Amino acid sequence: MDEDAPPDGSGSEMEFEYRTMVDQQLLDILVCPETKQALHMADAEVLERLNAAIREGSVADRGGRKLDAPVTEGLIREAGDVLYPIRDDIPIMLVDQAIPLPQKP
Repeated sequence: MDEDAPPDGSGSEMEFEYRTMVDQQLLDILVCPETKQALHMADAEVLERLNAAIREGSVADRGGRKLDAPVTEGLIREAGDVLYPIRDDIPIMLVDQAIPLPQKP
């Protein structure tokens, strides 16, 4: 069974629960590698807005790679403009893989 599949068995890649698995001690020492700003966990509202933009095909990371898979976890820098994805419980702290966040409507 695919552990990333939704619990209802629907198989939809875009239906999932948002998780917060980063240890608080790790979060306390991590900073944005570009600006050295503090980071905080992305909440469900931010992730839903980002994933809606991904479904529309309008999101690319800072390296120019178009995103087509949902983001289930991420760290947002203090300014609120960039998200660093978390994959397999590992924060990806690479500037070129950071995701510019869509602005609130």
